[in-house]
Amino acid sequence: MNKRQLGKSDLYISEISLGCMSLGTDKEKAKSIIDRALDAGINYLDTADLYDFGRNEEIVGEAISGRREDLVIGTKVGNNFTAGQEGWTWDPSKEHIKEGVKESLARLGTDYIDLYQLHGGTIDDPMDESIEAFEDLKKEGLIREYGISSIRPNVIREYVKKSNIVSVMSQYSALDRRPEEEVLDLLHENNISVLARGPLGKGILSSNGVDVAGKKADDGYLTYSYEEILNIARKWQDLKNDRTPTAMALQYVLHHPAVATAVFGASSMRQLEDNLSFLEAAELNDEIYEQLQTLTQDIQYDKHR
Repeated sequence: MNKRQLGKSDLYISEISLGCMSLGTDKEKAKSIIDRALDAGINYLDTADLYDFGRNEEIVGEAISGRREDLVIGTKVGNNFTAGQEGWTWDPSKEHIKEGVKESLARLGTDYIDLYQLHGGTIDDPMDESIEAFEDLKKEGLIREYGISSIRPNVIREYVKKSNIVSVMSQYSALDRRPEEEVLDLLHENNISVLARGPLGKGILSSNGVDVAGKKADDGYLTYSYEEILNIARKWQDLKNDRTPTAMALQYVLHHPAVATAVFGASSMRQLEDNLSFLEAAELNDEIYEQLQTLTQDIQYDKHR
């Protein structure tokens, strides 16, 4: 598995990585998926304190016991919640970030977090306070690096100017090309890496994409109508170029040099194996990349400012 440097840090993460949110709460099933992903060469696991109200971090922590030193673990903070209760409130304060890291460390069963990320945010947040908290945690050795998880260009621009973030996790796929307009080049120029989440466009670009589109896109997707989504899914499936539709979708987001990894989710071994088809795929050249772009729309950010 090829690895890419995360920003200016000394962290190198696999080109495809496992987003753990979809693993569920069946510990043995989740562990089998994680074990297979790690055995295939994936070294980055992405979780968050919010996923299953902390249970996801616990499951990841148990699954990586004994092989922690070989892995890069990312988790997130910024949401106040009470375990066992639904709902949460946004809290990017220094106090909450510093308290949150202790709780995540305990659930993960580790004494440091490789990549600690602010899980959202708006332009009205106390950014200087949040940044100070992350910088303090680095000095204390509780985290190695920090980043943000956001799709808001105005928030991303402020963090680029004010902080030492090494990464931005952002929704990005051949269906959701919004980062291409405002984010990717900016981050690449500043040597900040992108963790591309949702690279399969809610599964519409996966090897089972036509069925997924028929079930999940009744109301369309972003600016696409239902008919447009179904048509794209069919054309994506019909392309014959020595790679699975899923591998093609993962390769698409990795084509831009700002992207360090494509973070996919998997709730079953079948889904995991489909994503691992990336490892057998022929290299994606510029000609095929441009062909893929003709299938989708060059949409822009609207509400997320």
